[in-house]
Amino acid sequence: NIFALESFMDELAAAQGADPLDFRLMHLDNPRARAVLEAAAAKANWKGRTTSEGIGHGIAVAQYKNSKCYAAVYINLRVDDNAAIHLNKAVIAADAGQIVDPEGVRSQLEGGLIQSASWSLKEEVTFDSAGITSRDWETYPILGFSDIPEIETVLVDRPDQPFLGAGEATMGPTVAAI
Repeated sequence: NIFALESFMDELAAAQGADPLDFRLMHLDNPRARAVLEAAAAKANWKGRTTSEGIGHGIAVAQYKNSKCYAAVYINLRVDDNAAIHLNKAVIAADAGQIVDPEGVRSQLEGGLIQSASWSLKEEVTFDSAGITSRDWETYPILGFSDIPEIETVLVDRPDQPFLGAGEATMGPTVAAI
């Protein structure tokens, strides 16, 4: 759902001639969601909807399962002459409440970003008239180490708030940002 919701926010912003980040902030009243969106944009040095030939960027935000971690993801990417997408840089900002193990939360969020990017850009079951042809890791396409972008993660610690858990918080915003 996040892919659809956040993509539609981009379409609405474009229809209004508005910057996608500004448009989201204008319609977002949850202070914790706003905080992660602003933190991701600041870390990414968001400059509005500027792009150059073959280079683009996007940003998206969500609260996992509407009750868990708040996460915003920024993606900078390049589209080559063959229309293949290459991820250059990613920024994650997340609020999982009180953070007890920052490295564990960071690993969970970054791993989720990589898995979501792999689903979005590479993974597919292939088949021919005889049936499925992608039956093992040699024939099933996934994001390789050389495809992983530089990732920066900002953790918004809320020691006065309950633990929310990071879970799969970056899954939806990653595909939406791409």
